[in-house]
Amino acid sequence: MGRILDSLQEMGTAASSSKIGGILYHVVCRRIDTVLIPLSKGRLSMGPPGQTVLITTTGAKSGKPRKASLAFMWEGDDMIIVASKGGAPHHPAWFHNLKAEPRLVVQYRGAIEDRVAREAIGEEREKLFDMMSTTFSNFAAYQERATERRIPVMVLSRVDSC
Repeated sequence: MGRILDSLQEMGTAASSSKIGGILYHVVCRRIDTVLIPLSKGRLSMGPPGQTVLITTTGAKSGKPRKASLAFMWEGDDMIIVASKGGAPHHPAWFHNLKAEPRLVVQYRGAIEDRVAREAIGEEREKLFDMMSTTFSNFAAYQERATERRIPVMVLSRVDSC
């Protein structure tokens, strides 16, 4: 079963690295995840198994809850997410939401937690982006496509550890 999941993850990463695949993942798969993750209590998603988080931010303009599913990695107790938007020329809306209001709710693998976001900068950003790109090769492809912007990396810390 592990081999099958690894193969599916490799195929998904390769497909999402292409421009069309990145758009498909952003438009279709992430929207499915906003329903699938809560229904399965974080156990199922369209993204990498066990490495997809559903974030709920507060809309920067609307003040309404906004959901997005994203690949993530652990760095200690912190969750690391990347504002790639498939290499699009502009940052994703959730990034702007977190800059305006850094508190958010995350759901993954049966857990729901309050967290607070901050943008990694300098050497920390480079280290974390390299770490994410090593695991998810599509992030390197996204940065190559996003020629007009440097893709931000966000660190999500537990509220009680802030």
